[in-house]
Amino acid sequence: QVQLVESGGGSVQAGASLRLSCAASGRTSDTYAVGWFRQAPGEEREFVASIGWSGTSTYYSDSVKGRFTISRDNVKNTVYLQMNNLKPEDTAGYFCAISLYEHCSAYLCFRPNEYAYWGQGTQVTVSS
Repeated sequence: QVQLVESGGGSVQAGASLRLSCAASGRTSDTYAVGWFRQAPGEEREFVASIGWSGTSTYYSDSVKGRFTISRDNVKNTVYLQMNNLKPEDTAGYFCAISLYEHCSAYLCFRPNEYAYWGQGTQVTVSS
């Protein structure tokens, strides 16, 4: 079992920055990738970014590319999502998730069903 705890969300003005954290505990040795997803009310869960757990492969959705940066600290078992130049359309609950699929360590995995463990989420609200 793996436990994930997100933090760092908040309410900000458009153009501001936030850094989300995803702290993992438990059996993280089977982790191949960590992804960030977001979900707005009434919308489907949407892929934001992912990073291979032991490598440097990173992927971003087109909507956040150039503004968001995903990184990891394997010593702290923590993955970060640095979000710059936030826009009102970034408003959503943000969730991190762990994939147990080996191919996700090097290739893009953007489907929620490719991720086995999920955190409870942290809310990001961006006002104009």
